[in-house]
Amino acid sequence: MLTIDLNSDLGEGFGDYRCGDDAAMLEVVTSANVACGLHAGDPEIMARAFAIARERGVAVGAHPGYPDLYGFGRRVMPFTPAEVERLVAYQVGAAQALAAYAGHRVTYVKAHGALANLAAAERDVADAIARAVKAVDPGLSLLAIALTAQVPAGEAVGLDVHQEIFADRGYTEAGHLIPRGQPGAMVVDEDAAADRVLAMVQEGAIIAASGRRLATPIRSVCVHGDSAHAVATARAVRARLEGAGVRLAPFRAAA
Repeated sequence: MLTIDLNSDLGEGFGDYRCGDDAAMLEVVTSANVACGLHAGDPEIMARAFAIARERGVAVGAHPGYPDLYGFGRRVMPFTPAEVERLVAYQVGAAQALAAYAGHRVTYVKAHGALANLAAAERDVADAIARAVKAVDPGLSLLAIALTAQVPAGEAVGLDVHQEIFADRGYTEAGHLIPRGQPGAMVVDEDAAADRVLAMVQEGAIIAASGRRLATPIRSVCVHGDSAHAVATARAVRARLEGAGVRLAPFRAAA
């Protein structure tokens, strides 16, 4: 039986501002990537997300990004790899502390937004993220964008690496995410997203917008939590996978 993880980026509000429906999403996903306070999130939001995840048996990971609240971490910022390394270490530590406070445990790290996209393409940035994770806690896993520089970077430092695909994003011929704002970047129909995810999981391949298949291990599927259709997409993806006999479970549960 195939086993797959379903993850979402959560805890991405700030103060009185809310982004997405974390409580609803935590009823669907098996892993939650929690923002660490720089691109979004704050101690109250983080602690609440970790506590709900613990109650519902959802695994949790740190979701570090650029210090860019105004741009939601989706703009590249001029940090050196060494500075990126310290930014990631700082955020992973914050996530571990708030998770422990809530009675839960962070088991993995997944980079956010522009930082993740840059690390997908540039090995020195991917290496910086991997070094930071290992330095803070070598027992943490790395959730990496499939077929990108993040994978060999994590493997090179001995991290446990798991590859993810995206339910709500389109792919280029090279297997990279179509940049936001370009045609085909977002998959907004939940049934179409669910059908495509099932096909990718069953075939073990990314399916580009053209239909081209690019073989890859797939251990997790991401549904972004900040869109209006996020919960409906996650529910549709879960139902389609389970209906096809795929088991849903965290790729790295807390002991």
